[in-house]
Amino acid sequence: MSPSEQFMPAFLEEVVGDRFGRYSKYIIQDRAIPDVRDGLKPVQRRILYAMYDSGNTPDKTYRKSAKTVGDVMGNYHPHGDSSIYEGMVRMAQPWKMGHMLVDGHGNWGSQDDDPAAAMRYTEARLSPIAMEMLRDIEKRTVLFKDNFDNTAKEPVVLPSRYPNLLVNGVSGISSGFATEIPPHNLREVIDASIAVMEKPSIELDEIMMFMKGPDFPTGGLIMGGDGILDAYRTGKGRIYIRSKTEIENMRGGKQQIVITEIPYQVVKSRLVTAMENIRLEKKVEGIAEVRDESGREGLRIVVELKKEADAQGILAYLLKKTDLQVTYNFNMVAIVNKAPHQLGLKSILEAYIAHQREVVTFRTRFELEKAQDRAHVLEGLVKALNILDEVIAAIKASKNRQDAQNNLMWMFGFTERQADSILTLQLYRLTNLEINSLEKELGELMKKIAQLQSILDSDRKLIGVIRKELMEIREKYGIDRRSAIQGEVEELKVNLEVLVNAEDVFVTLSKEGYVKRTGMQSFTRSGGERSGSGVKDGDYIAQVLEVNTLENLLVFTRKGQYFLLPVHQVPEFKWKDPGTAIVNVIPLAKDDRIASVLAVKSFEEPNHSLVFVTRRGQVKRTELKDYVTKRSGAVAACKVGKDDEVLSVHLSTGDQDIMLITKEAMAIRFREDEVNPMGRVSGGVRGIQLRDTDEVVSALWVEGDEGEVAVLSDLGYGKRSLLLDYAIQSRGGKGLATFEFKEGKRVKPNGSRIVGAFYCKEQRKITVMTKEGQVFPISSEGVPITERKHIGKLIVHVDKQDEIVELLRDFNENQPASSS
Repeated sequence: MSPSEQFMPAFLEEVVGDRFGRYSKYIIQDRAIPDVRDGLKPVQRRILYAMYDSGNTPDKTYRKSAKTVGDVMGNYHPHGDSSIYEGMVRMAQPWKMGHMLVDGHGNWGSQDDDPAAAMRYTEARLSPIAMEMLRDIEKRTVLFKDNFDNTAKEPVVLPSRYPNLLVNGVSGISSGFATEIPPHNLREVIDASIAVMEKPSIELDEIMMFMKGPDFPTGGLIMGGDGILDAYRTGKGRIYIRSKTEIENMRGGKQQIVITEIPYQVVKSRLVTAMENIRLEKKVEGIAEVRDESGREGLRIVVELKKEADAQGILAYLLKKTDLQVTYNFNMVAIVNKAPHQLGLKSILEAYIAHQREVVTFRTRFELEKAQDRAHVLEGLVKALNILDEVIAAIKASKNRQDAQNNLMWMFGFTERQADSILTLQLYRLTNLEINSLEKELGELMKKIAQLQSILDSDRKLIGVIRKELMEIREKYGIDRRSAIQGEVEELKVNLEVLVNAEDVFVTLSKEGYVKRTGMQSFTRSGGERSGSGVKDGDYIAQVLEVNTLENLLVFTRKGQYFLLPVHQVPEFKWKDPGTAIVNVIPLAKDDRIASVLAVKSFEEPNHSLVFVTRRGQVKRTELKDYVTKRSGAVAACKVGKDDEVLSVHLSTGDQDIMLITKEAMAIRFREDEVNPMGRVSGGVRGIQLRDTDEVVSALWVEGDEGEVAVLSDLGYGKRSLLLDYAIQSRGGKGLATFEFKEGKRVKPNGSRIVGAFYCKEQRKITVMTKEGQVFPISSEGVPITERKHIGKLIVHVDKQDEIVELLRDFNENQPASSS
């Protein structure tokens, strides 16, 4: 290291922050964010000016795009040619620009996102309305700056004789900022500009009487009046753009959905592919074919439907699941005084008007200076012609041109500019006719000078000039609105019938937690026996539900959680297949188990509630409508104590009695309406007072005095007693004994606990499951009727080391299972 080398200490954070700050400033100001005055990014401005400067105007023939790109890159924009050409392509695409600024010839891409041909193949020139962006630029209306290598001058901003930022919109992303300004209708924007000019204190509501909202070149329906208002007030807002669709009737009772306009910036080919995938994957029943029939006459996508398909329902689904309807978020950011700002509508219009004031003022001054200079010359010529002989004599007596000029200035008082014009005067101008024409021209010039001066002196006249020129552009280039506006956002509701083919099915759940859905056809082909459903070794079917694919299942767990499982989402299997583990269908916790599964057609059924019974005797009743959810994960269904768990859940109408039977043979019967409805996550109230060693094993719903209550012990002893023997008590009591266990060393035991109970008004078939996997079908008629407190009789012969663990109702019965 030489001694002359010196290093200055610097912190990395400061160096990086400084460098990135400069880079960010460059990106924001000189690449991605448009100027509020002309609505152009630098590359767009440079393309338009380069084309104008080289004479590539609408009255000339098309010129190769590569030449324009070369001129821009060589003179003004020292970046890649692809970025320049991409900017040029966008300005030539009618589905992206409200009014194209480049008139392209050749392949300039398509709405299917096909790229434009290479720049060596395409040709372009400025469009007529682009000339309005550049009009008067040679009259010192805008500032110019040196280009990147100081070899030429380029405009800082274009005169932009109409509000291009709002008319054509813009989108861009820079570091720390992004902008998204939609296109608007030219007539509406000009009307709004004039309204703000004429009444600077105008409120936004009044401006929006002229300017309703965006107007996209691709048309469509705009929804969200509040979103437009928010955007115009703050610069941020959200709207929804919906395709223009129509349902047409065809022969044979069929219908088809015809789409003629799609949302702004949506790629047509991808939209068609998305709808075709919905048809192929059969996410919706009823779509026969999707066709793109777009051509010279415009955009046309046809969704042909099957016979008797729900056209409105399918359309609603397509709007919701594809880009037939999209969200558009306003983010109106533009460069104001070299810094990015988020602007409301009035601020944008005021900035544009201020720019036009400058443009017209500078142009007027330029024209006034030219007129005054010409008038000054004419005054000298008229004066010279009135003393023509003396002027000629003075010129003839002069030695040379410079001497003649000096003599004219000294002898007659002409200025240098006047003397020079006299010396260059052609002889034919000395005729009487020419003298008269000079005097006439001078008179007209004096009037023009007075007019131009009055514009500079009067703000009202200045506004009048801007208004007049804006109205001329409005009349010449204005087009009818293409996008319709709807104030209210229409909510899309897709009926389940559209998504799912209605079908009656069986849903089975095994003790080990295997679930499946089986169609009636598979069930019939397998022999039509409900008990013949396939299971894995050692497992058995605990519940069979006969439901429709349009219904929902409420799956309740022991720990007080529940899942909403639409029937059509249960995996389909043949009747002889064991199905799939429930954890593959719902996210059930490893340490939790299923307590009950209920089928629900509608959550709005009046007077319907869910009644929860826990092992520790808690009872909770909550209205069914409280269990509506859109979540696919676990939702709290009931608050469960630390040493407790949900025994069963019952769908009830609230007009019956609840009967709880415990493991130690206690039973209590009380009115269901004693349990007041409470919140979804509440813990409920005490249904029965239990000993520490006792727990509830069955919850029965009974009414009146008819029928019997049957109980069965773990050793197979059982009995029936009349429901009449169980008096209605108050909730929370100890209850009555419903079975007597034998005690003593020499007495043959009849069991140590009650396994379950069931209520029967008529004969019922029950399946008894043992610990060793034995299955015993029994009938309620085989269970003897005795007094309430009785030792029972042997109903099921159980092996010495075996015991009964569960009672299952016959699958042909529709009432709830009695216990488990």
